[in-house]
Amino acid sequence: MNKFHFENQFSSQLLDKTVNHINIKVGKFSYYSGYHHKHDFVECARYLHEKRKDVDKLIIGSYCSIGSGAMFMMGGNQGHNQDWVSTFPFYFQANIFKESKNAYIKLGDTVIGNDVWIGSEAMIMPGITIGDGAIIAARAVVVKNVPAYSVVGGNPASIIKYRFKEDEIEKLIEMKWWSWTEEKVKENMPLICSESNSELYEYYYENKKTRIN
Repeated sequence: MNKFHFENQFSSQLLDKTVNHINIKVGKFSYYSGYHHKHDFVECARYLHEKRKDVDKLIIGSYCSIGSGAMFMMGGNQGHNQDWVSTFPFYFQANIFKESKNAYIKLGDTVIGNDVWIGSEAMIMPGITIGDGAIIAARAVVVKNVPAYSVVGGNPASIIKYRFKEDEIEKLIEMKWWSWTEEKVKENMPLICSESNSELYEYYYENKKTRIN
């Protein structure tokens, strides 16, 4: 059942205000743009139990942009053990196969960093970590961890490029602008919405002793 209504293709769901799921944790201002798939963000998290607390979690940072129909495959190995003779999940038919064993294996939390842009219908496999500032292309299938500020695409997803030079990425990770107060983010909007990483870092360096966050 759709719990959130998207009025048009430019409307969005602010996740920290609308998602109430014990196994989904979301930072501030991250949003889902789901008009084209007509469903609430929670349905993007596949096979994620809404009552058990002992399962892998979906953790999303702040200021993330998630495109319509993106999928986060949860539920560990979903009961399919590839090391056994058969991958069939007999345990789920325990009323018939009474001697079956539960093949479920946790694969770890799926962690999406801050300021990450995930394109429409991208698929993130279980236990993946996506670094801060990364971009996931539309319909990419992410099967391994994604470095910070990289752009990945394809099936399986591979690195297309890095958004900035290595020293610039190091400064961005050090600054963690997404952890600043809303007032400081607003104050620095001209720099955050520009290509001037060095100027933003100068501001950060001059003010870090007075705790800008």
